[in-house]
Amino acid sequence: MKQYARHSAYTDPGPFGALLDALPSDIPGLTAAVRNTVIHYRHSGEKLPDEHFLEINNRWVERILATDQERHPYALAEPREVTDRVLGCCRDYTLLTVAGLRQHGIPARSRIGFANYFRENYHHDHVVVEYWNGDRWVWVDSQLDPGPSWPFDVQDMPRPATGAPFVTAAEVWTAFRKGEADPWNYGIGPDQPVGGPWFIFDYVLIELAHRQREEILLWDAFGAMSGDFADEMSTEDPRVALADEIAALLIAADAGSEEAESELSERFAADDRLNPRGQVICHTPDERGMFAVDLTTRELETVSAFPGVAQSAA
Repeated sequence: MKQYARHSAYTDPGPFGALLDALPSDIPGLTAAVRNTVIHYRHSGEKLPDEHFLEINNRWVERILATDQERHPYALAEPREVTDRVLGCCRDYTLLTVAGLRQHGIPARSRIGFANYFRENYHHDHVVVEYWNGDRWVWVDSQLDPGPSWPFDVQDMPRPATGAPFVTAAEVWTAFRKGEADPWNYGIGPDQPVGGPWFIFDYVLIELAHRQREEILLWDAFGAMSGDFADEMSTEDPRVALADEIAALLIAADAGSEEAESELSERFAADDRLNPRGQVICHTPDERGMFAVDLTTRELETVSAFPGVAQSAA
């Protein structure tokens, strides 16, 4: 658990640590400041500056804060105009919240999965915060204002179970493999062609990466990701067995198995199919650009095409 109280390369604020120091450590205050800093690039209801679009690829908290401070050289809790906030998605609300918690020494991590509370009868891809409150792990949707708009407490969400509002990618994959979930009911939106078996497979790998403190973008691709699963997957495809194994370990680790947690870390370190190995292909939403990103130097180069992960809806 101790590793989750320390910054990763993604949550490290760099020269902007004082901004996180000044944030409250309580969830209501912290998430309010996060929502004051970040705005969803697709679902804000606002007309956002087109020239800000590529901010969704900021990736690191240090860059998110640098972008914010160029416009607002003052504390994160001080009000910002909605359209001047940093463009991001659910992953960025979560990442900045996790960064704020870790800055205060509170164990926190991001959880990758699917939410059923944005549209009836559909599960949008989504990312939520998980933090240790001293007694248990608590899930928080830091993108959402708390209140009666939601049928549950968004700052202490119901944990995984049948009908839970948020379910991890590992749980969805396992349910799909058992024939208990329609994979095409999981993706970026019912009106979009991006979802289904390969999408859930990719999210199992992203879930593992985030658990190992490699908090990559939702449209990053690496390792075994290919995006080429057919509607009917062959159970002989070795990637299917790989996802079965990793999903089972993720679920066991959530249930408290230290052995599963250790095996996940060992496999992530050893298996090129599971580890970005310092480079990802960033497939920017809306076809705005595809980049090979060196995660160590933070340099990128444009690539012509890649068939992998597309935009996130949540």
